[in-house]
Amino acid sequence: MFDERALLALLLSLIAGMATLLGAVIILITKSKSEKILSASLGFAAGVMLSVSFLDLWAQGQASMVQHLGNRLGVILSIVFLLLGILFALGIDYFVPHEHSDSSENDKPHQNLYRVGFVSMLAIMFHNFPEGIATFSAGYEDLAMGVSIAVAISMHNIPEGITVAIPIYYATGKKKEALKYTFLSGMAEPIGALLAFLVLRPFINSFNLGAIFAVVAGIMIYIAIEELIPSSRQYGHPRLALYATFAGIMVMPLSHIF
Repeated sequence: MFDERALLALLLSLIAGMATLLGAVIILITKSKSEKILSASLGFAAGVMLSVSFLDLWAQGQASMVQHLGNRLGVILSIVFLLLGILFALGIDYFVPHEHSDSSENDKPHQNLYRVGFVSMLAIMFHNFPEGIATFSAGYEDLAMGVSIAVAISMHNIPEGITVAIPIYYATGKKKEALKYTFLSGMAEPIGALLAFLVLRPFINSFNLGAIFAVVAGIMIYIAIEELIPSSRQYGHPRLALYATFAGIMVMPLSHIF
């Protein structure tokens, strides 16, 4: 059932997905909790999500839909699917309960960070799933192209691991818990590749992939603005959080150098 080309393509997607775990290494070398590190990490994660959403996911989604439908309709539908992603994230936000901080008591609810990490994990999973499909499809057709795509995806999966690991670790104090959630977010990539091979190959086209990328971009934009940026600023270091957000935005394009 699995020929050599399929196995190599699946292996590439697994390697790319597991690169997410490297981002969680930061919690293994952290000896003590620091609100400065937490504030900077959440800000950095927000920058990563915004950069990936606008420069990678939505740009790729729009290009794919333009290729399939033409310029005018492709651009319009890419915006529609972006909005659908934002509305989907709004639905997640409504159904996942969370605590609000009490500014009058200078409350800093670490328990809310668990929710931030959980929702971030969902967003990264939604993001990694179509990436797994793309990595498998490229690697199956052209191994050299698949390797280059897997390397690029691996590089920008590393900071994405921070997005999940840091809030989970600070919420629970458990490194194993943070690693577990980071692992689950990374596994969406090889799962996407496996489903691409077993089920989705007849249905994969530029329109479907473009729609998926645009929806995921909307989800990640909402989470970055609604969850990560406010959380990064509630620990008394708003300027540090801002600088870290800019750093996250600038780091992600550098992953395309490799």
